[in-house]
Amino acid sequence: MSGWYAGPGESGPGPARLLPYTPSGLFPAGAPPRPSWREPYRVTGGGVAAGAVVAFAWLLLFGLLGHDVPSYAWWTVLAGGLAWLAAGVLVRYGDRGVATGIAIVTAGGWSIAAAVVALRWAQSGDWPLW
Repeated sequence: MSGWYAGPGESGPGPARLLPYTPSGLFPAGAPPRPSWREPYRVTGGGVAAGAVVAFAWLLLFGLLGHDVPSYAWWTVLAGGLAWLAAGVLVRYGDRGVATGIAIVTAGGWSIAAAVVALRWAQSGDWPLW
């Protein structure tokens, strides 16, 4: 075959026509005309800040329930776990910016609790959590 494709009403070789080509989509030819999906809840700085402030207050209130290093650490772990559950629900059904702020501050609060436990362990030589 010479690459000639007869269209309707064409009987013989005339001007060369190429076979119809359907691109696979693997290598797009250009930008799409418009976005195919839009974010329903955009992450904004205000949402992240609101989540951070609420998570900070949450961890502070739970941390104040502890009267020594082990109880402070366990209250912080509990409060952080509950905060992350709330962040997971917010990611799925609510504001992802608020969930981001909660997750960032919770990770920081857990880091502080881990540093306090490590410092007490280094000072006393005894693991303080049990």
